[in-house]
Amino acid sequence: MRSLRADPGVTPVIGYEDRVEETEGTTAAAYAALVRGRRVARSFDPDRPVAAAVLRDLVDLATRAPSAGAAQGWSFLVLRRPGDVAAYWAATAGDGPPDRWLAGMRTAPALVVAWSHEQAYRARYALPDKASGTHAPPDPATRWPVPYWHVDTGMAVALLLLGAQAHGLGACPFAVPTARVAALRTAFDAPADAVPVMVVALGTPAPHPSGPPAAPRPSRRRALDDVLSDGRHGRPLPPASPGG
Repeated sequence: MRSLRADPGVTPVIGYEDRVEETEGTTAAAYAALVRGRRVARSFDPDRPVAAAVLRDLVDLATRAPSAGAAQGWSFLVLRRPGDVAAYWAATAGDGPPDRWLAGMRTAPALVVAWSHEQAYRARYALPDKASGTHAPPDPATRWPVPYWHVDTGMAVALLLLGAQAHGLGACPFAVPTARVAALRTAFDAPADAVPVMVVALGTPAPHPSGPPAAPRPSRRRALDDVLSDGRHGRPLPPASPGG
């Protein structure tokens, strides 16, 4: 679209291209701030529940994740009532005294259990559009060298975590102990083939018991150049230059 600023005698205005560029820049900056501002919360205010509408929105965001063949082999169990949250911990934590981490997690007023469903992928890739060519090697056992039902569910959880950050909530993803998976399925009538890939504790973060740290902790995040390669493993990608 032609910008009106190019026409003589017309008052300069912001053209379509400028608005798009400005919107894209604002969106990119907001997303970067959201991602870089995300932190794990390890204790919560148990007296501030998470609204059902917010939990629905978070799961809706999670379901926008990509999945192999659009199989969407995931499901999400929301636990927001105190009795349901207590039943989760009874099924998965045992009877012993909680350690510091578990005591903090038990203060979360809501939990979301993200399950993966392998059969959804096998059924999807048995359909005609996927059951031929490179998508279907002769031996079905070799068709999935990576269990994408778990991978895709993990990507969905990542979107849920960012949604929680956008809502001003604290969140902590964690795993179900292997020995407790069967008890979890039984407690909540989950299908036998459902695998709890991750649980997310959600709520308003509790203030640090002694106030904020006097100085920020040294970052334990790996340096970008330790994990980023350009064209070949180990070849660094140079920082952006003024010329691109």
